[in-house]
Amino acid sequence: MDMKILVVGGGGREHALADALSRSSNVEIYSVMGKENPGIAALSADVYICKETEIHRVADYAEANGVEYAVVGPEAPLEAGLANELAARGISCIGPRKEAARLETDKEFCRNLMRDHGIEGCPGYQAFHNPEEACRYIDEHDVDLAIKPIGLTGGKGVKIMGEHVDSVGAKDYIREIGGDVVLEERLIGEEFTLMAFVDGTHLVPMPLVQDHKRAYEGDVGPNTGGMGSYSMEDHSFPFVTDADRTRAFAIMEKVIAALNAEGHQYVGFLYGQFMNTADGPKVIEFNARFGDPEAMNLLSLLTSDFAVILVKMAAGTLTPEDVTFAHQASVCKYLVPEGYPDAPQEGQPLIIGNYGGAKLFFANITFKDGEYYTQTSRTLAFVGIGDTLAEAEMQAEQAAASVSGAVRYRHDIGTMGVLEKRIAHMRDIR
Repeated sequence: MDMKILVVGGGGREHALADALSRSSNVEIYSVMGKENPGIAALSADVYICKETEIHRVADYAEANGVEYAVVGPEAPLEAGLANELAARGISCIGPRKEAARLETDKEFCRNLMRDHGIEGCPGYQAFHNPEEACRYIDEHDVDLAIKPIGLTGGKGVKIMGEHVDSVGAKDYIREIGGDVVLEERLIGEEFTLMAFVDGTHLVPMPLVQDHKRAYEGDVGPNTGGMGSYSMEDHSFPFVTDADRTRAFAIMEKVIAALNAEGHQYVGFLYGQFMNTADGPKVIEFNARFGDPEAMNLLSLLTSDFAVILVKMAAGTLTPEDVTFAHQASVCKYLVPEGYPDAPQEGQPLIIGNYGGAKLFFANITFKDGEYYTQTSRTLAFVGIGDTLAEAEMQAEQAAASVSGAVRYRHDIGTMGVLEKRIAHMRDIR
């Protein structure tokens, strides 16, 4: 008899989750999403269109369909307490309860947890709940800071002084968002992401991956949810040493231990975003779920049975032997509507051509009367996989170029030019 697993969410990340589950034997996929994703729908035995944060409706649907496990893609239902509600109904949730999800949903909680438990890698910070006090702090400290809204912002809310805004712009932004902010030292270095499967106690790491937040080539323009990402065949990066990676993973292990010490068990995917500085890795943020686009890279490389991993995470019995990835490189390129992120052109038709051997993941897209149409967010993504980064990038690039319509993408993601720039920058600061 097939095991019934619910996938919550309707973006590219969730299409990757469903795709990985579809490669598992004896799994029947159910899905809940706010708008229908044609890729997830094609893999599902049944689809329920519902806001993912309406946790009682989601749990009712899961219960009615005899779902045994739920895997949560986005952060908003975790903040709303979906894992808590499912657990109350005897359904195992791969995604932390809302108390542990505060690691992502409350930046002040995260920083205080690291400080109180003496966990290294925490930047200097100060939390504020009054806009004028935060603005006064900026006036009194003549240094560039990172301005981070305390709550969720869909990956787009952080402003860096000296990069996105000057001190006047920083203060305007703080007043605009109401003053609930964490002001942190600005970290200089190269970013990398380390994600892990967490079963409540044990962490099993995934290959390193790097996201590109900025809208335009050359890492310029406004922040987005992520324009694409890449990983390398050795599962690391030339600008991250073994010692850096070991330190980053140790920080993640200590954070999970700290949550346990405070009575908040964490079962789910832990996303650690690090800045590799002259002094080693510092924590930019933690996310309580898979990254989007990074999930598409790594789940495409996963060679072990994803459903088995989820079951063992829920049981607290996950081991490193349960998790294997292909030793190949991956490059993910997102196509987005013209005008994204500030004024995306919605409802524009697009045609997907011959995309070769790349993997296609649908995100914010409508399929109607045999035609695809853009919506207001990221449209679809291609993942290229190869024995080298250059091979993977070429596959992703050719696939992305096959699409015609009012969409665009970053040609530079996964290119050797971008990688060499990262290597040279890290060499300079060290």
